[in-house]
Amino acid sequence: MQSQDTQQGKASFYARKFFGRMTASGERLHKDSLTCAHRTYPFGTLLKVTNPANGRSVMVRVTDRGPYVRGRIIDLSWRAAKELDIISKGVAMVIVQKASNIIVPYKPTDEIDLPELELETNEGSMDMSPYWQDMKKDLQEKPQVPEKSKPASASKSAQSAQSGATASPSAP
Repeated sequence: MQSQDTQQGKASFYARKFFGRMTASGERLHKDSLTCAHRTYPFGTLLKVTNPANGRSVMVRVTDRGPYVRGRIIDLSWRAAKELDIISKGVAMVIVQKASNIIVPYKPTDEIDLPELELETNEGSMDMSPYWQDMKKDLQEKPQVPEKSKPASASKSAQSAQSGATASPSAP
């Protein structure tokens, strides 16, 4: 093997029985995904895998750990192996490079500075206010008559109205 950014060795691909199973990163393995298993690269790392026999290459993302077979450096998804044309061989020599060393077309490298916006609310004109604010002001301005200062006859008639009885005038 060479440096951590470039490796050369044997690659294999996942068997059909592993489709739909969870990978070490928590994702499910799908046969048409461009993913791989690698022992040391962090999950989510993009790798360029090249088949030197035919010059084909594919970009894959690390989603699993492995392979745990001596002499192999990477396990590819079925789709990635098909792109490299190693399905019929089963195991093939490949070159693995970390994608940070590879120029990806149309990938922005600089962060875009967005302008800061100041957002304010508009209360509207001073003449216009919602009707509920006017009602609240009117209630605050009018003095409320406390219950104790009401005449006794008014409270008796209110009690009898609540009980459903009619008030009859009392005889002197």
